[in-house]
Formats: sequence, structure tokens, C-alpha cells
Amino acid sequence: MTKPKVLISDKMDPNAARIFEERGCDVDVITGKTPEELKAIIGQYDGLAIRSSTKVTKEILEAGTNLKVVGRAGIGVDNVDIPAASAKGVVVMNTPFGNSITTAEHAIALMFALARQLPEADLSTQAGKWEKNRFMGVEVTGKTLGLIGAGNIGSIVASRALGLKMKVVAFDPFLTPERAVEMGVEKADLDTLLAKADFITLHTPLTDQTRNILSAENLAKTKKGVRIVNCARGGLVDEKALKELLDSGHIAGAALDVFETEPAKDSPLFGAPNFICTPHLGASTTEAQVNVALQVAEQMADFLVTGGVTNALNMPSLSAEEAPKLKPYMALAEKLGTLVGQLAHDNLAKIAIEVEGAAAQLNQKPITAAVLTGVMKQYSDTVNMVNAPFLAKERGLDVREVRHDREGEYRTLVRVTVSTSQGDRSVAGTLFGNGQPRLVEIFGIGIEADLDGDMLYIVNTDAPGFIGSIGTLLGTAGINIGTFHLGRREAGGEAVLLLSVDSPVSETVLAQAREIQGVRLIKALKF
Repeated sequence: MTKPKVLISDKMDPNAARIFEERGCDVDVITGKTPEELKAIIGQYDGLAIRSSTKVTKEILEAGTNLKVVGRAGIGVDNVDIPAASAKGVVVMNTPFGNSITTAEHAIALMFALARQLPEADLSTQAGKWEKNRFMGVEVTGKTLGLIGAGNIGSIVASRALGLKMKVVAFDPFLTPERAVEMGVEKADLDTLLAKADFITLHTPLTDQTRNILSAENLAKTKKGVRIVNCARGGLVDEKALKELLDSGHIAGAALDVFETEPAKDSPLFGAPNFICTPHLGASTTEAQVNVALQVAEQMADFLVTGGVTNALNMPSLSAEEAPKLKPYMALAEKLGTLVGQLAHDNLAKIAIEVEGAAAQLNQKPITAAVLTGVMKQYSDTVNMVNAPFLAKERGLDVREVRHDREGEYRTLVRVTVSTSQGDRSVAGTLFGNGQPRLVEIFGIGIEADLDGDMLYIVNTDAPGFIGSIGTLLGTAGINIGTFHLGRREAGGEAVLLLSVDSPVSETVLAQAREIQGVRLIKALKF
């Protein structure tokens, strides 16, 4: 049997090549090739292992006639055309957890640097000034650390902070009370965290839900004298507002390893008092570089030799026989998860996935993974069919699968119910004869709708003329309505309106819609 052949095209720890060989692969290490040179040789290989230098474009993938897997040693896959890889049937893997300790330690290091003004003191001392009385620091012992994001990296930061005798308050919609107790942290909402924290560190990806989570409004809610550290993603903090509050003294210090625009050659924060910055060094340690290289080699070799799949970004864990039957159900499940994740994302404690009819005869694990992918992609830019169940377990989510043998109103049905602080929220969907996903119920109200593209979700009091008012507002704003779907509990009671629109609805238009009589809730959705 011919051994799978792997190309390592970027500089990587030499032990990665050894792992490939030990696990039954032939490997070549050829770095520094131009795109044209890479195109000329990629057709020989079954696997391509990269870091950030190699750009895996559509053209490279087209030339890779034998290519089966691309493995990125690290978390970011901006240099891989994933849609093109999916179209070619090439699996794309990354190593989302190999940098966790390194990034967590960098956050702790920046926290100490802020607390004791180390960079400024170093510059002053090396300039011969000896300004001993100028640099009055603060202790971290006994202080409260506010943790925004309590996943893999956040939990490591929490454990280190507790070892420093700090108190830790955590905000994470997926953090259950039981997991918070296990971690030794206090679970809190964002406003409570902002009011309590002496230090704030961010450990969440950049998504529509987390973008600008430390906005000007939220930064103003922080405790006077707070110090803020961001080693997660640029765009989580309003940099202009942060600068203003540093200048005013409300925020005592800030340290950023990431910026909204990178490379950060210019920033409003440069020169601000008590501001420290580093050039995206969160993953830059010798150990982290070794870890991700070894992990990607293990993952790729396992896939090429045994078919095992780990941390794949575009491939579910499915057998060849199951895939055709499950594909439409997984599409339905992910859409339902995406819907409920956008509408009921705060303080999620339990998720129940129920299947009945034809769906009850299938392997439910991929359906569950698809639901979790939809729910959790609102908060994670690395979640996928493979790692979604792991991320749910890591955050202590109680995930329940229920299979009903009964025949209901629909030939097949998938229902997703989440338990939140406001009570249970449930959505249900089915497959039409052509295999297309269709929503049939939302929060107890029957409604039939496609879930696709940009949409508006409106809860209103059922009354004459309401739909016309919404249509007029959107028309005035130049937003075309594709379809609308209406459901209600009873005449004159609570009604639900789902609109598909041809372009995103701005916050300004949403604010105007909230002023329309009868509107109880309005939210922009994206599928």
C-alpha cells in the first residue's frame, strides 16, 4: 500500500516531520516556495501542512489533484480558501487549543506590567532618571479580575488569577453555575462585572455578538481605576473611547496585544497614559510553536492513515453511508441552532435537541453537533461540527438528546429548546419534500418560514396596519422585503413576524422600528 505523502511548506518544528513518518506518512519539508512554484509540485501530495506564510488559494487547491487535507499549525485560517477547499473535497484542519497556555500567560504578564507600570519605569530608568517616586503601582492580591469569556483560555487565566489570590468574576453566556463553582469563579452578568472588576481581561472571539463588547457605553460603566487587558481579538474594545477614558483617568491603564486594524502602524491609543501594547504576541512562545506543529502533524497523519477527524473546519464526523441521509437534517439543525442562538443567547444552561418521525430513525449525534454549531457560532469564530460538542462540554452546558418514536403533525421534526434565565425557549423545523429546511414553530407560535440570508424577527401586538407600518419604514430606508411570514397566538394577541430582506438592517432603522406602536421586540438575524 502506498504511503500518504505530505508537504510541509512553512517553517515548523522538525519533530512534526518525525511524527508524520512514525505514523505512516512520507513527508517532504520544502519551504519558501512562490505560489507558482507551489502549484507546480502540490499535485504530488495528499496533505499540506502550513503556518501563516503559505496561501492556500483556489488555484493551489485546483492544482492539488491528490490533495485530501490541509492542516494549519495554529488557530487562524485566513490564508486558506475554505469554501474552495470544501468544493474540492479537501478537509481543512487547525489547532485551536495549542496556543491556550501561551495566550493566557501573556494576559497575566500584561496585567502585571500594568499594575507596576513596568514599561514606563524601564524606559525612565534606562534614561538615567531614577524616578522612584513617580511609579506607584498596585498589588493584584485581593483585587477582583473580571473575566469576559470563560472558555479554554479564560479558564486558564482564572486558575492563574486564583493562584495569585485574586477574586474572579466571569461573564460568559455558556458558563453554567455548576461550571463556575468548579472553576472557583463568580458567574455574573456583564454590568455586574464592569461595576466590580479592578482588572478586566477579554477571552472571547470576535463575532456579531461580541464586537465592541467594551463599547463607549460599557467602558463608562467600569469601576474608576480599572485596568483592561485584551489578548483575544481586535474589535472587542472601542479604541477611541478607551483613549478618552485613559486621558480622563477613569481607566487607570490598558494593555492590548491585538488591534482593530493590524498591523497597527497607527492607533489613537499610541501615546496614551499608562498604555502598553505588543504586536500580537499571544501565541509567540517556543512551546506554543512546538505544540501546534506536533498537533497538526498528529491530526493530519491520523486522517490520512486511519480516517480519523479532529478539529476539521469543514467536515462533520460522518461515515460515508450516513452522510447523504443526514446532510439535509444537519442543515435544518444548524439553522435552528443559529436562530435560537441569536434570539436566546444569554445565560444558556441547558439545550435539548428532540427528533421525531423520520429524523428519529437516524444517527442523532451529527444533528446535535449541527445544532450546537449554530448556537455557539454566535460566540466563537472557530466552532465547527467536530469541536462544537467539546466546546459545549467545556463550558458545562447540559446537552440532552431526546428521540420520539411517535408520529406527529409533520413527517419529520427537529425541535431545539434552550433554558435561559427568562425561561425555556423553543424552535422547531421540518424538511419539505425537496429536502429544504423550514421553520414551523418559534417560541410556541406556529409559523412557516425559510431561514436564509438577512432577516428581521419582530414580536408585536396583533393589530390592523402593523405590517404596512413596517413595510413603509423599510421601504423609506431603501430595504427591499423578499418574503414575510406571520404567526400569532390569537387575534389581537402576541404575533411574530419574520421578514427576509435583501440587505442588512442598520441599528438606526431598528431603533426607528422600535418606536412603531405595537412593537415589543425587534432583532436583526443572519443565516
